[in-house]
Amino acid sequence: MNIDELKSVAQTIVAMQKGVLAADESSPTIKKRFESINVESSEENRRRYREILFTAEGIERHIGGVILFDETLRQSTREGIPFPKLLSNRGIVPGIKVDKGTKALALFPDDKITEGLDGLADRLVEYRDLGAQFAKWRAVINIDDRSLPSMYAIRANAHQLARYAAMCQEAGLLPVVEPEVLMDGAHDIERCEEVTAQVLEAVFAELNAHRVAFEGILLKPNMVIPGKKCARQASVQEVAEATLRCLKRYVPAAVPGIVFLSGGQSDVDATDHLNAMNAMGPQPWEVSFSYGRALQAPVLAAWAGDESNVATAQKALLKRCHFNGLARDGKYARSMECAT
Repeated sequence: MNIDELKSVAQTIVAMQKGVLAADESSPTIKKRFESINVESSEENRRRYREILFTAEGIERHIGGVILFDETLRQSTREGIPFPKLLSNRGIVPGIKVDKGTKALALFPDDKITEGLDGLADRLVEYRDLGAQFAKWRAVINIDDRSLPSMYAIRANAHQLARYAAMCQEAGLLPVVEPEVLMDGAHDIERCEEVTAQVLEAVFAELNAHRVAFEGILLKPNMVIPGKKCARQASVQEVAEATLRCLKRYVPAAVPGIVFLSGGQSDVDATDHLNAMNAMGPQPWEVSFSYGRALQAPVLAAWAGDESNVATAQKALLKRCHFNGLARDGKYARSMECAT
């Protein structure tokens, strides 16, 4: 492991006004996204859609890294340029999703566990040879008002995240560690903060036990936010304050950056929450984004599978990238949405 190389990759991804485009949807997930715009989820349509994202002119101003799916890492542009090379040539770091999805945790049917550790060491070597410089593993934490998640599920997922991270660093890939406390349900913001704290505490204890160098990772957590069905939704400022309070207690200052997932938030809400946190002043780590739907939803709607809409779709992507770049400096305002 070369820790200086890992630190350099991390710093490139979360450089000033930059964050991550998560374009790593699995085949079932991208199928659902395409169904919403009445487009067949064929391999060529998936390739073409990702090409539209990656070739948007100026994307590199606000995108420091892109997470790819296994299929996408192996695909190329119409001109035959492999996607990892295309991104690298634009100064964007290519990454790869390496987990294989979640299953019900045995004897804990309401909890989830992520699969994919078997054979991971060999896959990481292959992914690096294909051009990936970082990887991502997502742990899913179900939450309710009282009993979920179980402490065992928290420990089990933390252990797997740490094993994955250790293997990544050994293979020379920067690990993005993603423990996601879901937004589903009726839990309030206080319950989300309580569970997020438990998860982060367990994750960093396991990372430390596995000898993972904190300087050579990025953390991709949820924001501390009420469930979608909660009767009282928190204000933007409440979310920012609760999230930073929780992170400061449990995330070591040695971590180079925090790249939040959007977790089902609207594109505008995700940008506004990120902005509020950065407006609160410098933090021990870079506070950035790793958004999928919050960057892509307007793009899919604009494209709708029609080649004549490509320029409009790319414009929609650049708009969201620009706004999130501003949010990295605490200089975004919702009023900007109507002014463009």
